[in-house]
Amino acid sequence: MTKFILLLALTASLMATEQAFPPSPVGVPELKTLPAGVLLKATGKGNYFDQSNGLFRPLFNYISAHDIAMTTPVEAKIEGAAMFFWVAQSQRAKVAGSANGVEVVEIPERWVASLGARGGYSAPNFSETRDKLLVWLATRQDVEAAGAPYAVYWSGPFTPGFLKRFEVHVPVRAIAR
Repeated sequence: MTKFILLLALTASLMATEQAFPPSPVGVPELKTLPAGVLLKATGKGNYFDQSNGLFRPLFNYISAHDIAMTTPVEAKIEGAAMFFWVAQSQRAKVAGSANGVEVVEIPERWVASLGARGGYSAPNFSETRDKLLVWLATRQDVEAAGAPYAVYWSGPFTPGFLKRFEVHVPVRAIAR
């Protein structure tokens, strides 16, 4: 069983491609700057956890049709369901504009509070991690929330839940003094 788990973990790590930015450590809240980039966006209605499979398919079809390599992480807006795939710098020439339910969006550099975690990509895991991050953020006297919390997923769909890595981000801004 242990060899099987190690094989799965190795396979998942080999399948991953370029990272848009480094993952946050598990259990350690931090402030970090995310790079500007090009993302592919699929939207749905309601809550992300009710829509995730329906959001993934158009994005996967888009990158497959345009021979765009998968980049990690995948971002998820929870309320007003949306999923975002990062496009690696080396793959941007392959982006052919918005089509078939996928919107191409350019985002500026962002500053976020982040908390890394392990576990399945579920509403309870998101909520628990979000709540811990918001408690930590409330203790800060240098920054404040500047947007809604969202999920950031690092592991592929075939990674067992207990091995999956994710984080919750909250956009932040400096507190004016």
